[in-house]
Amino acid sequence: MSKKRGHPWLMLCAMALLVVLMMVLYGTMGRQHRAAGTALRNDYQLMGRPLYKLDLDWPRNPELFNGQVFGVAADRYAQVVYVAQRGDNVPKVLVFSTEGEFLMYWNTTTLEMPHGIFLADAGSKKPTVWITDVGDGPYGHTVKQYSPSGTLLQVLGTPGKAGSSLKPLQFDQPAEIFVHESGEMYIVDGDGGMNNRLIKLSKDQEVIWMHGEKGQGLDQFYIPHSVTVDTAQRVWVADRGNKRIQVFNSVTGEWLGTWGSCFTEDAPYSVRLTPDKKYFIVVQLNTNQISVLHAPPVGLIGQCKVVSVIQLADEVKPHLVDLDLKTGALYVAEIGAQQAQKFIPFSLAEGLGNYM
Repeated sequence: MSKKRGHPWLMLCAMALLVVLMMVLYGTMGRQHRAAGTALRNDYQLMGRPLYKLDLDWPRNPELFNGQVFGVAADRYAQVVYVAQRGDNVPKVLVFSTEGEFLMYWNTTTLEMPHGIFLADAGSKKPTVWITDVGDGPYGHTVKQYSPSGTLLQVLGTPGKAGSSLKPLQFDQPAEIFVHESGEMYIVDGDGGMNNRLIKLSKDQEVIWMHGEKGQGLDQFYIPHSVTVDTAQRVWVADRGNKRIQVFNSVTGEWLGTWGSCFTEDAPYSVRLTPDKKYFIVVQLNTNQISVLHAPPVGLIGQCKVVSVIQLADEVKPHLVDLDLKTGALYVAEIGAQQAQKFIPFSLAEGLGNYM
């Protein structure tokens, strides 16, 4: 009789033990997964003069990143950050506050493969968000203007059709746009497509000047990937395929110089100027580095000089960056880690008392 009663008891004990083992195993795997993600998020080294440190609290819900993060744009007045990501069935733009709170996502079907993202007219009552779309579908090969909530306002280029025409304007995988406060636009067109060109448009979207030859010579490009304009009427272009930054006069388009000595190991992917105009922030994707370069004075280009380096973990793959022009905070879009991160200047970190 005792043996007959023991069989159900043994089965119940075995099932209970199995449940406990599954819970322990799941908890261990979950902790390992979270630990691996945290290690990838937080693992970085500072080399040279330490200028930035990671803000561990931004964003507060990193699990909301569910695609490959390609671009970021910061609005210093509204204190929001736009994050562009790619992937199937994922929102293409997430919006966070500069403090890390998730605010909204764009519910739009007009974006296929966002690449670069730029906030224009930040100081006005109607700021807009520009996004380059390198997709091959019916909305691709274009540069689009959106409202802050994601309403499509206008499209530059011929949707769904790659080309090199200037009238009508056509693009082939446009990489990034920079909109000057004057309304003039600078577009680097050619993230691996048929075009390798830098185009300046008036605020009425008429072509003012262009450099558009593929090659390694002066004012030639091979995958121009990022563009920014400083206060000394100089245009800085990350000429990715040629592992250099080229500089042009923003008014005439005249070639002014080249930086190449800092990029022998890896190409520049993104270029932005800090609010104090002292440094350029340059990203190198394959070496997982964010380099801080000394900005030359007016009238001088010279050669690049590395002041500081943020060495990220392997496979993070930083792609494009932006800076909060009020606080100096640096936002980094990371393809490999599938996240955006925020680095704050040490002066701001000291004020916040937020040391690691």
